[in-house]
Amino acid sequence: MLDGLKASGQLGGGPIVAHAVTPALREWYAEGDEEELEYVAFTRAAQAALQLLRHDPAAPRRRVVVSADVAAGSLGREEVELGSSTVRVPQPISLKEVASIHVDGADAAEAVAAAAEVVDEALAGDPDAQFTVDGAEDHELEWYAVSELDELT
Repeated sequence: MLDGLKASGQLGGGPIVAHAVTPALREWYAEGDEEELEYVAFTRAAQAALQLLRHDPAAPRRRVVVSADVAAGSLGREEVELGSSTVRVPQPISLKEVASIHVDGADAAEAVAAAAEVVDEALAGDPDAQFTVDGAEDHELEWYAVSELDELT
């Protein structure tokens, strides 16, 4: 099993682009332990959620990251670039594979909205845009167990 798969996007209906601890990520961050590597993948999934928000102005301005345990053999590598955490999950993820759900609190909405507007510029190296994205990343995503799914609003 690949522990700590971090998905961004829909959890069904075709391949899902996600983030995980990949061999390329392990090589790039060789001094990192498993928890640190999973945090890197988690952070990248949260940033990918910002990109999804940028392209869906009707969506609530809150990042969502779903952590799932998925068999490593079922994943396809999206990129082989050193440090990449991007993978492709070719089939829908079942609810029983979901380990936890992470969602921004309502207090993060303004910072997330601002970050979603400039996330692509931040990824391209714009320091002002990166400052705005960092402001959203200052808000920790709230953790929910799968059993609390009905409580998410």
